Amino acid sequence: MDKNFNYSSLKLGIIGGGQLGKIMSQKAKKLGFHVTILDPTPNCPAAQVSDRQIVAGFYDKEKLEQLVKECDVTTFELEHVDTEVLKKLYDQDYKIFPSPYVMELIQDKYEQKKLLDEKGIAVPKYKKVESKDDLKSFGLPVIQKARKGGYDGKGVMLLRDENDLNNSIKADSFIEELVDIDKELAIIVARNIEGEIAVYPVVEMLFDERVNICDIVMAPARISENLEKIAKEMAIKSIEILDGVGIFGVEMFLTKKGEILLNEIAPRPHNSGHYTFESCATSQFEQIIRAVTNLPLGSTKLISPSVMVNLLGEEGYEGEPFIEGIHEALEIPELSFHFYGKKETKPFRKMGHITVLSEDLDEALKKALKAKDILKIRGSKKYE
Repeated sequence: MDKNFNYSSLKLGIIGGGQLGKIMSQKAKKLGFHVTILDPTPNCPAAQVSDRQIVAGFYDKEKLEQLVKECDVTTFELEHVDTEVLKKLYDQDYKIFPSPYVMELIQDKYEQKKLLDEKGIAVPKYKKVESKDDLKSFGLPVIQKARKGGYDGKGVMLLRDENDLNNSIKADSFIEELVDIDKELAIIVARNIEGEIAVYPVVEMLFDERVNICDIVMAPARISENLEKIAKEMAIKSIEILDGVGIFGVEMFLTKKGEILLNEIAPRPHNSGHYTFESCATSQFEQIIRAVTNLPLGSTKLISPSVMVNLLGEEGYEGEPFIEGIHEALEIPELSFHFYGKKETKPFRKMGHITVLSEDLDEALKKALKAKDILKIRGSKKYE
């Protein structure tokens, strides 16, 4: 859309109404846009702050078409959607970003990795699984990944020995060498319709090993300037290869040999970018709205180092969520608390997050870990 477009009347469609869609909608409303959410859950988190909701699943072709045709621009808060109907609409010049073709490629983690590898991006050694024998191609242990449908640790399996082979993923999959990881890194990259790119600081992710979910994000990452430069250049090149428009979470491994390998790309706001809400001049949530509506991209300057901690549903609880420790946690200086408005908690479900700012990253981490110990999200139903 050109600079003469009447932005005051812009209608934005967002496919997906969870916590990411909620904050995206809030930022779009700040810019004055009308926002319609498509999500199967009535009054989902994003619908609570939007103008309208279409209650429908992400593979409902008729409702997806309705959303796209009613809106000037359509974007996503998740990648698991029906791309076939969206490709047809995109080919008819409806504005859908990232393009459904990019979404389709990223949905298949094997094809995503294959393309990046062919274009010269360093990735872990990988191989498509076509028979049970292929699982042992790199020896054991090895990582097995489902080609489609995986997120937040789902669809990933560590095969340690021969016994694990019997419990391997049965869906279409590929294997990946078990990388000797020093740190897990991530970078948020934004690119608008004109090809303007903005890249955020490199961050360091720490994972909850029980369920392989991102637990803590430290901004900036504790790495050298040279490694930061290499990581940023790799992230930018990857998004240019995809010809992506929107915001992308680029996950990487820093090996103990000092190499940087690209793990995978998410075509939407990413958990590793939640810190940008308080810590950067422009948050990832405002940046995606700017990118897909072809507005100039905002500054990615880090205003303050920070530590973000995900608040996960406590193990052994489900049902209506209850937040424990919020009064004590909010007494911690420079702490921000976000609750996503989900009506039901489950073990390890992402229910909210906190961000702690400090000029001293170690001090921010210390405060964040204190808050993590205080804050608990339990449910109305307890089970053993």
